[in-house]
Amino acid sequence: MRQLGIRRRLLLVIVSAVTAAVAALLVAFNVAFANRLDAYSHDLLRTRAAQQLALIREDHGRLIFLDVPDAAGPDANVWIFSNGNVVEQPRSGARVNAAARRLAGGPPRFADLPSSDTRFYAVPVVVSGRRLGTVVVASSLEPQEHTRRVALVGSLIFAGMVLLLVAVASRWLLAAALRPVRHMTRQAATWSERDLDQRFAVGNPYDELTELAATLDGLLDRLAASLRHEQRFSAELSHELRTPIARVLAESELALLRERAPEDYRSALAIVHRNAQQLAKIVDTLVAAARHETGGVHGTADAFEVAAEVSEACASLAADGRIELEVEEPDRPVRLGIDADLAERILHPVLENACRYGATRVRVSIERRDSTVRYLVADDGPGVSDDERERIFEPGVRGRLGEAGGSDGAGLGLSLARRLARSMTGDVELLTDAHGASFLVRLPAA
Repeated sequence: MRQLGIRRRLLLVIVSAVTAAVAALLVAFNVAFANRLDAYSHDLLRTRAAQQLALIREDHGRLIFLDVPDAAGPDANVWIFSNGNVVEQPRSGARVNAAARRLAGGPPRFADLPSSDTRFYAVPVVVSGRRLGTVVVASSLEPQEHTRRVALVGSLIFAGMVLLLVAVASRWLLAAALRPVRHMTRQAATWSERDLDQRFAVGNPYDELTELAATLDGLLDRLAASLRHEQRFSAELSHELRTPIARVLAESELALLRERAPEDYRSALAIVHRNAQQLAKIVDTLVAAARHETGGVHGTADAFEVAAEVSEACASLAADGRIELEVEEPDRPVRLGIDADLAERILHPVLENACRYGATRVRVSIERRDSTVRYLVADDGPGVSDDERERIFEPGVRGRLGEAGGSDGAGLGLSLARRLARSMTGDVELLTDAHGASFLVRLPAA
């Protein structure tokens, strides 16, 4: 069964179900028809018996039959018994006469003689409360059996035609219904991993299959967007990693070319150390993103303590830019539904970005709303232009201010912060602010 295609399996199921239904109807029809023929035969014999009773008279305890031509029809077989004697009987065979005699004296009843396809009906003759004899009438079952056979053969032919019609119609309908699936399968089989723009393109959904095609197109859109994002992220990450690595190699090669003074070696080591720190920061952030996106264990943390730790880490940067860094403590403790390390990795790039571009002040406020914890990081810097509101969250993008100011960032902070936040059902977004930039960091609450 599993080796059959879905179309053949559906066809087999349909034909089997229709066959079972037709067989049940066929049996029910023939049984009902046979019962109806039996009832008709019984009614006919009762009528004939009543006609014969109307022609019988009593004479001093004996029964007299009034012979009226064609009174019961030309093919009527009638036996009249009076006190065990035969008053009237047809010209029938010995076995038929013997069967009729066996019915004399008994109650009203029907009896069949299979050897001659004859049905009998016996009815007592009662006059003034006394039973004087028995009337037995008979009819041939051959017409009834013939009618039953004709009905059976006709119903079998009709059932066969219905099954054939259902099978042909079902096969055609299934082929027509599954044709789009076969077309989609053949389309998909020709696509390669580079055909990111290929779609089934069946138009507006109007049935289940076109709805499936539209759903798959939507899924392919999301997969293509994700793949493009990862490809761009990998390319930009390679570019960003190449710069500090090149600096480390160049500085170390330059230092090894000839003997230098201790101060020159110290300066070279400082440059190497600074670039190594940048590399470590990028790698640590990527490892954290990969770990938590693949289902790392989530802990809990105090939201204010996380903000305080990040503020302390950014204190030197704020001091260099003469920025007043303030973290407002909430009225009541607020708990995060993720561990402190992850929360700090998400909040740190946002706060660092504010300290780098703020003019005089950076403020961090914390509140809980429904099932989320919200960090609002606001600075009084030049802000972000409308055309860069989303670009600054793309990997490797530092914005015009960062590029013009010669920022040493890798352009990955905000991108990875948003990526990590979204992996925790949170988000990082830029709010509209006429006086600087305001970033909203939403994280799950405990």
